Amino acid sequence: MAGDLRHPIFARLYPRMDAATARIGGAAHRDELLDGASGRVLEIGAGYGANFAHYPKTVGEVVALEPEPTLRRRAEEAAAVAPVPVTVRAGVAEDLDLDDASFDVAVASLVLCSVRNPVRALAEIRRVLRPGGELRYYEHVRHRDPGGVRFQRYADLVWPYLAAGCRSSRPTDEWIARSGFTVLRERRFSFPPSRLPNPAAPHVIGVAVRD
Repeated sequence: MAGDLRHPIFARLYPRMDAATARIGGAAHRDELLDGASGRVLEIGAGYGANFAHYPKTVGEVVALEPEPTLRRRAEEAAAVAPVPVTVRAGVAEDLDLDDASFDVAVASLVLCSVRNPVRALAEIRRVLRPGGELRYYEHVRHRDPGGVRFQRYADLVWPYLAAGCRSSRPTDEWIARSGFTVLRERRFSFPPSRLPNPAAPHVIGVAVRD
């Protein structure tokens, strides 16, 4: 399909890795991310559909975009048993084939680290959100201390090749605040717990509204 971004090895490994993190807190993070969401929702980079089971009944419809075909097939299976209506489509965040102001909520969950142009993706998300619409985000972000940032930058010399383009040092939370959104709430934390250094450990969950 046109626009597919193929990462076949990662696509087969990621669901297993994510299921492991779900058991130690990742599932609770997804509940926190989606709590209170309502109306028509756009989810970018839906992966294998890990969020679908966590959408509350206040959501009327989810349009879920996933460019990786193996993950998209898994997402279609998850959509079939989701508690709310979910339509899975091919698509990339930087070029949304969707109408202006056509969604109440946009969800970005562990995806802005790997899109090719995150600033453009945020501009596209803002475009398709109605005024006052919500961006709900759950992302790993840049360290706040200089030593941590240096570690992430060194890690990013190889990290993107192992994790489908993921870059650990992106200041995604800062970009959101500068992209025409007002942050309503935000929580920073380290995840998953580990004794070993992890460049992708700093995380944030937040809600921002389109100005």
